[in-house]
Amino acid sequence: MTKQEMLNLLNSCPIVAILRGITPSEVVDVCQALADNGIKFAEITMNSPEAAKSIKLASEHFTSDEICIGAGTVLTPEHVEAVAAAGGQYIISPNCNPAVIRRTKELGLLSCPGVFTPSEAFTALEAGADVLKLFPAGRLAPEYIKDLKAVVPAEFIATGAVNADNIKDYLKLAIGAGIGSALYKPGMSSQDVSKTAELIQSQI
Repeated sequence: MTKQEMLNLLNSCPIVAILRGITPSEVVDVCQALADNGIKFAEITMNSPEAAKSIKLASEHFTSDEICIGAGTVLTPEHVEAVAAAGGQYIISPNCNPAVIRRTKELGLLSCPGVFTPSEAFTALEAGADVLKLFPAGRLAPEYIKDLKAVVPAEFIATGAVNADNIKDYLKLAIGAGIGSALYKPGMSSQDVSKTAELIQSQI
């Protein structure tokens, strides 16, 4: 997947589903529920049980036309290597680590590091980041993204306390929104995930 393909998919559906705590036994059913509701990105966090196994199972089961599988909470270059070996397509981090960004690009994956300040944003872009994750976004007024974009030449995914109540405001300025516990919590059934996905979609 190229950067432009990622941006095109976010334009069609701007939700990145954060699957923190998901297990290999449920990952396919949950991703199917997301895909059935038009969500194009599933982020399996590396602090989930057997995360690499879940990424591999989902990557093998779904095509990019159905849902794109990547990893979140990626903190080290070794994490990046594990995601690439499992078939993940993109790397999302809560922080700006140039070593993680560079390894991501070396392995041909898309890079979406977490930033909070202009300095972090420019550091991430200089290291090769494709899209920036503003984190934590939900504690700030959405207009903060406008201020950043006035000087930072990048698209942002707003993440952290973004939910059905405020997503519309963030999407006026960000190309996407990462949705975690408002969409998926560990142990939720695929039916419940489908309901929460439908609710959030209705607010876009």
